[in-house]
Amino acid sequence: LVMAEGSDEEVLPVFPFLQRPLPRGSSPSGSRAGREAGSQAACPGAVVVLSSGSESEEEIVEGGDQVLSALQSKNYSCVVESQAVPCSITWRRRAVLSQVDEENEWTEEPNILVLLCLEEFLFMETQGCTEGQKETLQSFVAHVMEKMPGKILALVVVGVDSYFDSLRTQSKKRLRPEAVNGDQAEEKGKRRKRKAKDSGPDVSRLDVEDALVDLLLQTNVQVRLAESPEELAEFVSMFTKAVAEAPYKRERENTGFSFCVENEGCRGVKVDRTGKGLLEVWKRQIQQFNRVSLDMAEAIVSAYPSPQLLVQAYSKCSSEEEQENMLANIVVRRGEGVTATTRRIGPELSRRIYLQMTSHDPDLCLDFTE
Repeated sequence: LVMAEGSDEEVLPVFPFLQRPLPRGSSPSGSRAGREAGSQAACPGAVVVLSSGSESEEEIVEGGDQVLSALQSKNYSCVVESQAVPCSITWRRRAVLSQVDEENEWTEEPNILVLLCLEEFLFMETQGCTEGQKETLQSFVAHVMEKMPGKILALVVVGVDSYFDSLRTQSKKRLRPEAVNGDQAEEKGKRRKRKAKDSGPDVSRLDVEDALVDLLLQTNVQVRLAESPEELAEFVSMFTKAVAEAPYKRERENTGFSFCVENEGCRGVKVDRTGKGLLEVWKRQIQQFNRVSLDMAEAIVSAYPSPQLLVQAYSKCSSEEEQENMLANIVVRRGEGVTATTRRIGPELSRRIYLQMTSHDPDLCLDFTE
């Protein structure tokens, strides 16, 4: 990971990043500050994107400015570079080879995030596009994987729900009753059909959901539907953070112990320098036994506040039978007032605790010993 200038936090550089602040008609060799200022003046809220074919080909992508600002606000290093797939984001990690040598080695991350514009996404849903080429989502994914083999692909589309909301609003307006004769109604119907044919693809929300599920099952590629450029920027930031933390999480899984079941949702007990909290640790250790409730653990801990005191009590017993039944008569109180009930620990749990505290056999099964 790369240390950002002026920050003590570890950050992951986004490299290359196709979205690039560049005003129309300016030279790519200009200063970065001038390019950003010119881009905001020429097209606020959008970023000029260089096509993969030539740097002279430009395309306005809505939300690109928010994505770039969100990444820079989190101290991620963003580098602009043309690559095989337009409107895509890939990541590289800089690893320091040695503390003495300042040379670094860049390693390519396997993830790639491709931004699809809404029009392209909807036309691929209906197996067609503006140029008349037949292309579906699955064929598009296959084309991307052919250009960048070995990558883990994810797609993101902005404004799908807003598009269907606008269609529903237009449909309600068309359904308003009109006082027209038969010829006028027929002529208006033809005009509506021609207008609907020219306005965009005929695809429903259910068609989109079915296509996304089918794409996930067939290619294992997920599509994220964002509602606004701000949500797109937040998603890219979250995606970048996940890519940055992936090696650490893999290393943590590989170095875990087979006998230790980790549960990140369960917080441990805080113990200070004075020993405050050790009683709670001892109580939770007792609760690790099968069929031991909190009331039973509290009763045992109140009688023997530490493991050392319990072991000392075992050493004072005259026989093994006495040791096994030493905890059997401890009273467990449940509830308060008139509804309070009492019971005893019993010989079975007393014996299991004795074996756990004194046995030297690591493979001993406490529940099935005789």
